[in-house]
Amino acid sequence: MNSPLPARLFIALGALAAAFAVGLGAAAVHVPAVMAAAATPGFVSALQLHQFHALGLMITGLAALHWTNSRWLLLAGVLMLYGLLAFSGNLYLRTLAGIDTFRALVPSGGGAWMLGWLALAVGVARGRVERIVP
Repeated sequence: MNSPLPARLFIALGALAAAFAVGLGAAAVHVPAVMAAAATPGFVSALQLHQFHALGLMITGLAALHWTNSRWLLLAGVLMLYGLLAFSGNLYLRTLAGIDTFRALVPSGGGAWMLGWLALAVGVARGRVERIVP
């Protein structure tokens, strides 16, 4: 990770994911069609974990700005992104659109999140600070 681009990308995607989660939460309260889906445990779980892992993605990006060249932090960001799509995205498709095609990916999304947090921990623990001199 020679460039701060992956770090900035993780922060930006985490912020977009957080904004999307707020939008879904608002829709769940105000849009009748979404209200019924929002009452399901799957939707509630997807939304809560979506919000939490959007922050995790931003934390990963901030760590990657500080501890550069860390493959562990790059892996953590990729796993967090995959988890957002495979877990929350899949549950949204199922509850909001009735699409159940990718149900088998849900557990891999949860597993990716757990591995992502572990990779973040390893990346921070093993990271060496590289000072950038202007």
